[in-house]
Amino acid sequence: MTTTIDRPAAIRTALRDLVAERGFHGASMGAVAKHAGVAAGTAYVHYDSKEELVYATYLEVKQQLSVAVLPQVDLDAAPKERFVQLWTAIYRHYREEPARAGFLAQLEASPFAEEASQRLQETGDPLIEQATRPDLVELLADLPMEVIAALTLGVAVRLVAAGISLSGDQLERVAEACWRAVTVG
Repeated sequence: MTTTIDRPAAIRTALRDLVAERGFHGASMGAVAKHAGVAAGTAYVHYDSKEELVYATYLEVKQQLSVAVLPQVDLDAAPKERFVQLWTAIYRHYREEPARAGFLAQLEASPFAEEASQRLQETGDPLIEQATRPDLVELLADLPMEVIAALTLGVAVRLVAAGISLSGDQLERVAEACWRAVTVG
């Protein structure tokens, strides 16, 4: 029995892992191909450029996040409770595979960030839909959405990327602190 390798997925995973470990400069297409166990040219068969690979990897990481997190949240809960559930589920998801958080932390500080965010908005993101529900938006401080993202999801990403492990009680306290940082009243 022959097993078929999903080469594009292996290439995306290799990029994600290398970027998390070494940054974008340490993740050349050659290094990615080697890490993925494919020939050097294979990455270019599936992705026209490193930039396209970065965006595909970003969209995959965000899609995996939505699939893992949303079932853990009571979407009918009050905004604060829903926020805390989302935040703690996001943190736990990234703790399971910290390379995802490391990749996102690197991406957020890179020239790829703006385009990646635009592509995510174009494809639709269930987590963005949750974050922009009217009952939550009316409670948010008058801050740019990028600042709100940095003070909420960004905190979870950076904690995991830095290797900081939080207990259940600490998780809830940090989530509530993030809530207070972005809401009024």
